[in-house]
Amino acid sequence: MSKRAVILSIIFISLFSLDIEAQCAMCRAVLESEEDQSTAQGINDGIVYLMVIPYILVGGIGYIIYYKFFRTKSKA
Repeated sequence: MSKRAVILSIIFISLFSLDIEAQCAMCRAVLESEEDQSTAQGINDGIVYLMVIPYILVGGIGYIIYYKFFRTKSKA
C-alpha cells in the first residue's frame, strides 16, 4: 500500500468513527430541554463539520507544499 493510501485511510477512519460532542454549554442547555433530540443532533453535526473543515484545508495546503518542495526529481 502506498503512503498516500495509508494516510487517507487514517484520516477517513479518525474523522468518521468518533462520536464527538461539540456543543457549548448554552447550546446544550437550550437543546436538551426539547423533547425531540433531532435538532440537537443536527446542531452538533454542524458544529463538528465547521470545526473539521479548517483542519482539512490546512492539511491539504501543507501536503501540497511538502509535495512541491520535497519530491524527488527523476531524470528523463
